[in-house]
Amino acid sequence: MPDTASPFAPALTFAFEIRADLAPTLHVGHGAGERTEFTPITGGTVDGPLLRGTVLPGGGDWSSTRGDVCQLDARYLLRAEDGAVIDIVNRGYYHEGADAPEQHDGDLQVSAPGVYYRTSPVFRTDAPAHLWLARTVFVGLARASEPDAVHIRMYALL
Repeated sequence: MPDTASPFAPALTFAFEIRADLAPTLHVGHGAGERTEFTPITGGTVDGPLLRGTVLPGGGDWSSTRGDVCQLDARYLLRAEDGAVIDIVNRGYYHEGADAPEQHDGDLQVSAPGVYYRTSPVFRTDAPAHLWLARTVFVGLARASEPDAVHIRMYALL
């Protein structure tokens, strides 16, 4: 008997948004068609229904650009409102192209037309109240809405 049920589609639930404040990017080098840079993270905020806190200074984003595609590899620390420290490794891609649609979450534009800026964060902590972060798959939709900051809207995959 054929399956007549609707096809399963995973759901994303908005968890929180990270606003990471950035220092000027440092050029690391060129090699084999690649440009490598480092962007220091100097602080910021975390705000949303499932997590609130701050971004601690001292982390950064190492990026490698080959052609039109920038591969991102950021590592930094968050401090939750209750004082717990949470490690985040946030990898992703940035590129421009006509195939990337404009997207909204309610009234908030979370991606500009023609810009693909997505991340896949992994969290670590031993704080009991925040262990769910280390047991959940997330997708980040990033946007550079100001010159010295990046906003990453984190969605939990259910």
